[in-house]
Amino acid sequence: MPALHRCNNIADLRLRAKSKLPAPMFHYIDGGADDEWTMRRNTNAFDDLQLMPNYLRNIEHLDLKTNVLGTQLDLPYFLSPTGMSRLFHHEKEYAACKAAHQHGTMYSLSTLSTTSLEDIATCTPSAKMFQIYILKDRELTREFVQRCKASGYQALCLTVDTMVAGNRERDLVNGMTMPPRITPANFFSYGTSFSWLFNLLKDPNFTLENVAHRVDALDKGAMALIDYVNSQFDRTVTWEDAAWLAEQWDGPFVIKGVQSPADAQKAVEIGATALMVSNHGGRQLEGVPAPVDCIAPIRDKIGDQLELIVDGGIRRGTHIIKALASGANACSIGRPYLYGLAAGGQKGVDRAMNILTSELHRSMTLLGVSCVSELSEKHLIPLNKRSR
Repeated sequence: MPALHRCNNIADLRLRAKSKLPAPMFHYIDGGADDEWTMRRNTNAFDDLQLMPNYLRNIEHLDLKTNVLGTQLDLPYFLSPTGMSRLFHHEKEYAACKAAHQHGTMYSLSTLSTTSLEDIATCTPSAKMFQIYILKDRELTREFVQRCKASGYQALCLTVDTMVAGNRERDLVNGMTMPPRITPANFFSYGTSFSWLFNLLKDPNFTLENVAHRVDALDKGAMALIDYVNSQFDRTVTWEDAAWLAEQWDGPFVIKGVQSPADAQKAVEIGATALMVSNHGGRQLEGVPAPVDCIAPIRDKIGDQLELIVDGGIRRGTHIIKALASGANACSIGRPYLYGLAAGGQKGVDRAMNILTSELHRSMTLLGVSCVSELSEKHLIPLNKRSR
């Protein structure tokens, strides 16, 4: 297991996270749906794009700042909404929020977080986004909007690809439940994760803080996360509901999970301001395209009517560069910072972001680009085409 300061890339952080976590927690971060082809493709798709550098340019000063979702970020990427961070480290969502603030970028809080949206709002002064579902309890959805307004959230993000939970077989094999449940089958895995187990004994609270006052499913004991999702999420949600939510919010409004140009056009029509082009990290429908492969077709359809955020598969700074050159306004990362969180709490998230930002600086310098706004398709060559 590499020490935190010796983790030189996201893959190293993943190995450290694996050594720190019980198997159910690690594989919940690490796994995808069905055969996990989509999850792998999310990253492998970047290999189909080659970078074309231009030399003898003045790149003494690099500018990574990006304007997205009505705010300026110091980096062209931010932290995606991911549920239940307490599963991975006792510093939970606070650790990621503080690390994002240190790097001058945005933190996104999930509906299914183990810290309340009000507590995260006061954790740092940086801009924040709240990720929302339209649940069967529509009044809870309305309540979320009002709470986010009162707490000063910058943007609201509606996830649309989770009408039913994906077939995440690793969770079934490893007995992943919320809250965690130690069984004879996974006892050894829990018992050898000494630091995680020690902090579990100190603080066994895994409450879903934003919904606990309205949803009592987990009060009945540990249950499979797939069962929880299937019991609470509404399969009848339509574009009319999304339009209603955009009107209720009346601010930067993001739809997360769209991949098709047709759906992107619908998002324009209902008042969205941005898309997180995402397949939920390959954790929902198997066999769908990688987010980075969707950017150009969506741009061709809607032009600049929406900001586009690539969400999924990013493991290197060059991946961020390729996404921006493909036409994205920004990127978001999920697994990379969760590996960091599991590897070392706030320090681990900071390490993950330092790695990606350092790679961005170095790669932009070598590419001959001093500002992320200069990145365009002229810096890309599809792998099946030769440069001239």
